[in-house]
Formats: sequence, C-alpha cells, structure tokens
Amino acid sequence: CAGTMQSPINIDTAKTIVSPQLRPIQLSGYSLPANEKLRLTNNGHTVLLELPESLAITGGYAQQYRAVQLHLHWGSPSGPGSEHTVNGRRFAAEIHVVHYNTKYSSFNEAMVHPDGLAVLGAFLEVGPRENPYYQEILEHLYKIQREGEEVLVPGFNIAGLLPANLKHYFHYNGSLTTPPCYQTVKWTVFNQTMLLSHDQMSMLVMTLRNDDSKPLQNNYRPVQDLHGRRVLASFQTT
Repeated sequence: CAGTMQSPINIDTAKTIVSPQLRPIQLSGYSLPANEKLRLTNNGHTVLLELPESLAITGGYAQQYRAVQLHLHWGSPSGPGSEHTVNGRRFAAEIHVVHYNTKYSSFNEAMVHPDGLAVLGAFLEVGPRENPYYQEILEHLYKIQREGEEVLVPGFNIAGLLPANLKHYFHYNGSLTTPPCYQTVKWTVFNQTMLLSHDQMSMLVMTLRNDDSKPLQNNYRPVQDLHGRRVLASFQTT
C-alpha cells in the first residue's frame, strides 16, 4: 500500500484539468425488482451490499464495467468520514460502487490489471429529509450489528444511491483504499452530493460494531499523495 498511485486523494479543484473527453457516466440494469434479494454484510470494516452482474457502466468509460458490490465509508458523531476530500473538506460519508472490466472473467482476475477496476464514488451529507434509496440499506443495519452478520434485502433502484447528475465528475487513476491496495482503479468521484436525513446519518454512524465489538466508525483511509498524478474534471470547476 506504499505505491505512488494510491487512493483516496484530496481533489484540489483549482488544479483539476477540464477534459471534454469525459462523457456522462451511463448505467444499465441498476433498477432491481424487489423479488431479487441482495446480500448485505457487516464485514468488520464496512457495510457491503453485493450486486448482481446485470448492473453495468455502459458509458463514460472506454470499456464496459460490471458491478460487484457497493460499500460505505463514514465518520463518527464527532466528525465526518468521507475518504476523498475536496479542497481539503471532508464530507459526512462516501459511497463506493465497485465494478470490474468485462474483458476479464472475474473481479479477482481484473483487480490486478491496470484497466481492471472502475469505482463510482459520491459524497453523502445531511439534508432536510429522509432519503428513500439509502433507507433500503439503513433500515436493515440493526440486524447486522456484529462483524460477519449478513441479511438479505429486497432489490431496489441502486441508481438512486448515486447523484442524478452523472455528467459532472472528477476522474483520476488510483487504487483500492483497503489492502491489497492494488493501483488498478479508474476513479469517478461525482460533484453532486447525496443528502440523507440527520437520523439516517446517525443510523449509519452508530449501528455497526467491528471485530472488537467496538463501534465501527471512522472507517476511512487518510488522503494519499498525488505524486504528480493529474486529476481531470468533466466540467468547469470555478
């Protein structure tokens, strides 16, 4: 995890390079019927929702990427916990939707190749009302308080967990933010934030426990050095 292309990073908007080549992200298969059950797990580090391979990124990347899982990073009652920061600012929480390049036969095969993985990231903030999409995950957390516990949740529109605006984003080459930290991730971090109610954010931050039965909090990695990497923006950031 000591490489020169590690994630997360601080996105300094004054130093991003606007790239007209960055097309809007397009998703397909993201709306799942309720009778399709998804496994939600407390793995001791995060809450992880396994996703069927019918979900894919079909536009915005040079190649097609298939979804594997999504998970969240958060802080504590006393502070925010997003992984990426923007101009030094940390947001309350962050969602990562992990995909692998369809030219490889599996996530495990793809994750060692430079073009193997694509992660869509979005920031979460507290807003005035409950978010019905995040509620589809949060309402089940009390059932998986201990590490290793899992529950099946009904399918829903996974796209609702991501911003409506998939045109405006930052893009850079980085890594997985947990070991083995492979430097094989093409990162997309959306500019528009997602809003959850105060109660929902509390649920996320307070419910889960880790392997020591301590509250699972502040599960974000500190920002890593850019080492000369360029961060692109699909829009004018001023």
